[in-house]
Amino acid sequence: MNDDPQGALFPGRRRYGEPGNAWGGHSVGKSMEVLAFPSRLRQPRSADHQSATVTAAKVLAVAGVAAYNWWVVVPFVPGLMPSVNGFFSDLEATGRPHAALMSDADLTAGVLMVAALLLRGPRAGQGVRREWKWMVAFALAGAVGGRYPYACAEGLSATCRRLEWHLQLPVHHYVHVVSGIAEFAALTVAAVIAMRRTRGQSTTEARVYQGVVKVLVTGYPLLGLVYLTDRLGTLVEPVFFVAFSVMVLTVIFEPVGRGTAPSWSERVAARGIEPADQISGQATLAIELPISPMMSAPTNLRSPAIG
Repeated sequence: MNDDPQGALFPGRRRYGEPGNAWGGHSVGKSMEVLAFPSRLRQPRSADHQSATVTAAKVLAVAGVAAYNWWVVVPFVPGLMPSVNGFFSDLEATGRPHAALMSDADLTAGVLMVAALLLRGPRAGQGVRREWKWMVAFALAGAVGGRYPYACAEGLSATCRRLEWHLQLPVHHYVHVVSGIAEFAALTVAAVIAMRRTRGQSTTEARVYQGVVKVLVTGYPLLGLVYLTDRLGTLVEPVFFVAFSVMVLTVIFEPVGRGTAPSWSERVAARGIEPADQISGQATLAIELPISPMMSAPTNLRSPAIG
């Protein structure tokens, strides 16, 4: 029985039959409404927030790729690369002109790429991209290589190569060597996984991933020959830099989803759970329905034959 049908005594209380969740003055706050959502289901982030995050990732990726390709200015600086037989990493060796600037560029590029990948996230289409974690490993390896440069220019000095093979150089030199190997390996694995994931698709990303793998398959034998002969490293190494840059940008710019994403209520219904607004609407309807006279009339349980 409602002792305050018009809300005169307690104006803050909801009247009988009014829709809502504040029956009896006990309102459920927003913080508690979160607990009403079914398990393992979250409200999606707003489209504006997601778009802003992806845009920030793209900006960071472009900046990181620009820093990663500092090598493009080397041919325009006289005397910076004394021979075409060296590697661009040799320019970061201790004592070389502008070595600190180039090492900082590699470090900055790695950090920016990691930040871009984390913001972008691994999702694309209707699933999670397994190559994403390998791209993060690639960016981290690049940052480590920039932090720990060569102790000497192995591609330009026979003495440096001899000391390197006899493990007579400082530790940071070998850290750079290991990080460089990890950088190449991680991106190669990522490219192969991405190519397999998009195989059979007619998208731009599928064609790019396939092209990157073809470039790597062609370039690795040439790179091995360069290492063995110590010749033309300056001409072969940029091929990988360009392929790596294209791979990073494609991973970041690949659309998060294709087509129209299902709404919150559609995803809830797909799991066989009735949306909360429908449940509350049914409850309100049940409260507001008038009671039938047949149901409200007292029932005579006595039989006419008995007294």
